[in-house]
Amino acid sequence: MSQQPDSRPQPSGADRVRRRDVVFVVLLGLAVMCVLAMSGELTLVAFVFSGLAFAALGLVYYLTAQGGADAKPAATVPQVMRETGPDSSELMIERLPIPILLVGPGGRIERANPAARSFLGLGAERGLLSTVLRQPRVLEAVSAALRGEKGASVEYSTVAPLESHVRAFVEPIRLDVAGPMPFRAMIVLADDTSSKRAERMRADFLANASHELRTPLASLSGFIETLSGPARDDEEARDRFLGIMQVQTDRMRRLINDLLSLSRVEMNEHVAPTGAVELSSLVREVVESLSPVARDRRITLDIDECANTATVQGDHDQLFEVVENLIGNAIKYSPDGSTICVCVFDDRTRDSAEQARERLTPDSGRITLTSPTLNPDQRYGVVRVRDEGAGIERRYLPRLAERFFRVDGQKSGPKSGTGLGLAIVKHIVNRHRGGFSVESAPGVGTVFSVFFPVPSGTKQPRESEGLQPLETDEA
Repeated sequence: MSQQPDSRPQPSGADRVRRRDVVFVVLLGLAVMCVLAMSGELTLVAFVFSGLAFAALGLVYYLTAQGGADAKPAATVPQVMRETGPDSSELMIERLPIPILLVGPGGRIERANPAARSFLGLGAERGLLSTVLRQPRVLEAVSAALRGEKGASVEYSTVAPLESHVRAFVEPIRLDVAGPMPFRAMIVLADDTSSKRAERMRADFLANASHELRTPLASLSGFIETLSGPARDDEEARDRFLGIMQVQTDRMRRLINDLLSLSRVEMNEHVAPTGAVELSSLVREVVESLSPVARDRRITLDIDECANTATVQGDHDQLFEVVENLIGNAIKYSPDGSTICVCVFDDRTRDSAEQARERLTPDSGRITLTSPTLNPDQRYGVVRVRDEGAGIERRYLPRLAERFFRVDGQKSGPKSGTGLGLAIVKHIVNRHRGGFSVESAPGVGTVFSVFFPVPSGTKQPRESEGLQPLETDEA
């Protein structure tokens, strides 16, 4: 008859150590008590009760140590395994703000983290890489990585819908899978748009500043030489020259401010704003700030009383600058005593907003200076500024948003600007993924329109919720 194996659990090494400690402590206590009893310092009753106390203390120690040791693996080991297990690397990649993709055989996207899905506009289903990233050099590097060849770094640029500069790092990854295609291609995308724009902005700023500042600096230098020489004692000439020098100094200050503003806008043009701006309130702020200028020339600023409120997605300060530029230009180039109409409305698509405008004249010129990506379901908030100025000839309209461009007849005199205002407007509108258009006719006036996307889910305004006209007091 075969002997059955003992099924009772065997004590572990840690359990044996605990037992040894308990026995050692109890024996040590008993030995001390025996010495005290033999010396007469400890009675028999005290000896018995002290021995029981030592035995109870040893038992409590043993049970406590055993319970703590038994509970620790059950409570902490699974948690550590969850934190450091194989899924932790995938969780880390999911949370990285850098676009990362894993491409499999045939160029099909097998995995993409949220940053990559947002950067490339991927939906829930992941298809072919070539449908979302149409860059031949990147696709060639991916094909080479799928064959197990050495990885590569590829730079590429896009100009639509906005200019961007990206560096793609492609590396092969060998997976422990059976089949003829064990390699996958990992792509890491780095957006270098900001650094590229910064380099170009520095070069453009130096070139533009040196070109535009050359004339006023030469004028100031000539007047200073004249005042320190032949006209030193001529009070009439000195007063006249100092007035001209003040005008040139003001022009340089405006020019530098506009150049800095343009550089800041272009730096972040590829990053869409995420704030919310109520256009009607914004227009009122601008009108109130420009009312003193209009009042001095008896110009009326009229906000359309039928305008509906429109909350758009944008940056408040930049949208304020857009409206301020448009209304400021209208005041500058309108005759004294005229009226400037500012209209704000929404609840229209881009096409219907354009078609809703009444033409100044049947043959007036109209052109779109910048336009967003076509989306028939996108609503826009629209701001229209109409003046009663001299108007602009059709041939000049396409160049209005160019840097330093000024229409003939506006390049000198008190109405002369820096030629950067409409360029700033165009770049701000581009950043907001909006549109910018102009219509004009000589002798009739000019209408500038800007429209900005309304966030989805925004509550529709009621037709009765309009703005009351705001007019400036006549001098």
